Amino acid sequence: MDLVHVLVLAIVQGVTEFIPVSSSAHLVLAPVLLGWPDQGLSFDVALHLGSLFAIFSYFRRDIVNMAGAWADSIRHRRLSTDGRLAWAVLLGTIPVGLAGLLFGSLIAHYLRSPVILAWSMIIFGIILAWADARPHAERTVEQMTWRDVAWIALAQAIALIPGTSRSGITLTAGLFVGLSRQAAARFSFLLAIPVIVLASLLQLKELTESPEVIDWAALAVGTVASAIASYLCIKLFLAFIQRIGVMPFVIYRIVLGVILLITFS
Repeated sequence: MDLVHVLVLAIVQGVTEFIPVSSSAHLVLAPVLLGWPDQGLSFDVALHLGSLFAIFSYFRRDIVNMAGAWADSIRHRRLSTDGRLAWAVLLGTIPVGLAGLLFGSLIAHYLRSPVILAWSMIIFGIILAWADARPHAERTVEQMTWRDVAWIALAQAIALIPGTSRSGITLTAGLFVGLSRQAAARFSFLLAIPVIVLASLLQLKELTESPEVIDWAALAVGTVASAIASYLCIKLFLAFIQRIGVMPFVIYRIVLGVILLITFS
């Protein structure tokens, strides 16, 4: 892989992982639209690790506080606000983990097509716009109920459908249950941590069973570039989501979906 190839895909991953436009769809489509060969599993792993480093860096204080409070909740059966949030993130990961184990191979074989990507981009973009247009209670993450967590967790499992966008569907669910835009985005980012960890571990397992030749230099550059792009994306998205809303992303999803339908139908 040449440097331009590496940097473009790393930036695509970093920017699209945490905004509601589906990073997996873009990583599949970028090589197709640009006429590049598939980047390979090892490079996908590197890009996701870069995003993981970014989210750990950005939320490092939250993560440390949540981890300590979670351990305290087990030792002393005392549930603080941070401990409750930690449990919400962990429990919120169970549905998508189970869905991945049960349906992951079926989805990989039958749903990874440009037409399905296109319809997912359009349909879930419209649902996101609907969620954002509804009156909101403007609640914070700390004000979520366990029922809210359950709805968002179940919605996250839908993200296994290519083109849905994990961040997009959890943001949508958060808006539907009455969170503010910023709160819904923050909880979506925190939910991403165990999901990216699990996905990276699964990809690493597949990589150890693959005969793929690894370009370590490309992986190193891709990881760093993805981490930088992801960090900047998280920072800017949280800073501006309350003001700009989700319509720019909805419009982008619909336009891209229509282009894909025209191109591949």
